Amino acid sequence: MSPLLELDHVNKHFGGLYAVQSLSFQVREGEIVGLIGPNGAGKTTVFNLVNGAYQPDSGRILFNGADITGEKPYRIARRGLARTHQIVQPLMNMTVHQNCMVGACFGRENLPLAKAREAAWEAIAIAGLEDRADTQAMHLTIAGKKRLELARALAARPLLLLLDEVLAGLNPSEIDHMIDVVRRVRDRGVTILIIEHLMQAIMNLSDRIVVLNFGKKLAVGAPADVAANADVIEAYLGDPNLAIELQKRD
Repeated sequence: MSPLLELDHVNKHFGGLYAVQSLSFQVREGEIVGLIGPNGAGKTTVFNLVNGAYQPDSGRILFNGADITGEKPYRIARRGLARTHQIVQPLMNMTVHQNCMVGACFGRENLPLAKAREAAWEAIAIAGLEDRADTQAMHLTIAGKKRLELARALAARPLLLLLDEVLAGLNPSEIDHMIDVVRRVRDRGVTILIIEHLMQAIMNLSDRIVVLNFGKKLAVGAPADVAANADVIEAYLGDPNLAIELQKRD
């Protein structure tokens, strides 16, 4: 089976800093793939390259069988790729439902307003925001804004969803709820590439893990294999006992 997303020797530098160096990996349809690494490893830069916010200096990015290298973000969104942001960016003066309608109108199916309303309600239900649908985004809690960010991306009805630290800043019960939402999204047929620093969560969620360090691929594989990798322990996990604990998956 051809991968849904493929990065082929992608490079990106900012002045003298190489944020991504000859990076290659694949995401297959139906997978949840975790993207982890120390702060500054290049994870969000990878997301910005994939969704067109940044242009690679060299290499190729392929999505759903097409070369999308250098395409504008709105064109990539039309192809079926959506993302959330580490720092949430809702339209603060608009309601939850209106925010999600925006996602639907500018998503893969280019929906007219009537159908966008329906797609927005579907996404709101998945994210568990039905009781907040008419609330302005500015009045949501951090957890609510995180769920709205996810719902707006889902309203675009993507084939691939990029999640950038959707668990950051949440309390344990909110984390459990968000993990359940992410799993339900995958069960609905959406492939997921997720950045996360909460190791127990990402190890339990992911089918495979890609580890970055200084913009380079350090390791890739099943969560248990990555957690036991000596290079990953040295560069990121730090504690071999923590690595052992991370292998105890649900």
